[in-house]
Amino acid sequence: MEFRDFTAAQVRIARPTDRLEEVIDFYVNGLGLKQIERFTGNKGFEGVIIGLPDVNYHLEFTRHTEGSPCPAPTKDNLLVFYIENKSEINTVYERLQKMGYYEVEPENSYWKEKGITVEDPDGWRIVLMNRTYN
Repeated sequence: MEFRDFTAAQVRIARPTDRLEEVIDFYVNGLGLKQIERFTGNKGFEGVIIGLPDVNYHLEFTRHTEGSPCPAPTKDNLLVFYIENKSEINTVYERLQKMGYYEVEPENSYWKEKGITVEDPDGWRIVLMNRTYN
């Protein structure tokens, strides 16, 4: 990925959690993302790297042996997935509902127009947005 002043091999968003197993279940089994790597023994940290298939954007969730609380800072901190095919959104959302995750009212009504907002186990929100973004 070429940026203005540097070229990055990869972009990763990382955050701690005290609910690592639930978070893995949500993102891998619920959303259907790919678990790329699981690690342990890194100075008291363990974690998982989750990604989109064939894309160099990853999510990393970590847990420390002494605790890693990570409440969402606001209801408008979002991870947005732009999905063109509405039936794919419906499939993912139906799977999330079966797991006990339901649509929540977004803070910004824009996300409700063509999207479904759901909270992960830590309260961080994802949006399944039915549109492209070029």
